[in-house]
Amino acid sequence: MIVVTTENIPGYKVTEVKGEVFGLIVRSRGLGGNIMASLRSLIGGEIHEYTHMLEDARQQAIDRLIANATATGANAIVMMRFDSSEIGQNMSEVLAFGTAVVVEKEE
Repeated sequence: MIVVTTENIPGYKVTEVKGEVFGLIVRSRGLGGNIMASLRSLIGGEIHEYTHMLEDARQQAIDRLIANATATGANAIVMMRFDSSEIGQNMSEVLAFGTAVVVEKEE
């Protein structure tokens, strides 16, 4: 599956638009991770526990996005974007979305 943040894919032409697709995940750190992150925040610098959690969440959102696009019969996703927000005090939502399309190599 080709996934790009651009409207067009160089060397390919869009032959069919399947529609909007998305992949959504909501994650929460466990109690131990929250305690470690709180202690690190007192010192300053990167909070590795949250960085790792959000990197994993983005990858899972992309995986779900690709699965959703595949189910429509698409072979590419254009205009892919991320959105994220917090739910409550310790949950994060990550959304990957874009337009599922069918592309063919240009001659």
